[in-house]
Amino acid sequence: MQFPHTSLPAQLPLFEAFMAQPMPATIKTVLDSPWRAEPEVFSELSLRGAAENCLSLLAPMLRELSEQQDERWLTLIAPPASLTQSWLRDAGLNRERILLLQPNGNKSALQLTCEALRLGRSHTVVSWINPLNSTARQQLIGAALMGQGQSLNIRLG
Repeated sequence: MQFPHTSLPAQLPLFEAFMAQPMPATIKTVLDSPWRAEPEVFSELSLRGAAENCLSLLAPMLRELSEQQDERWLTLIAPPASLTQSWLRDAGLNRERILLLQPNGNKSALQLTCEALRLGRSHTVVSWINPLNSTARQQLIGAALMGQGQSLNIRLG
């Protein structure tokens, strides 16, 4: 048995209709802008769960940062109470390259973090500032750029 052959209309390529329309200006700007060659100076990490589990996740990253060949410090500002000198030792961090700072009545954690970043004596300043709004984030970015360091904020939830 034979079936009559009918010619089907040609199918348009999948993206032809999309590409035929002009690209929105915002997308064109992003696509045409050059990639940033320098690394980002601000990062944020959000951890949820029991404090000891969060610290177990942080340990390898902090260990790597404490072993940096950079002559500057790894500075930890306003860490949770469970992050102690004995925890640093047990986690295998190089305690000779770490400054552990707590805010006091004179300076908030944000002020202390910005100052540590601006001074440029730390390759990375890890802070525990919650919540961190966009103004504070911009302050940290500006301070990190000035001190040629990295800012990492840890949000515990």
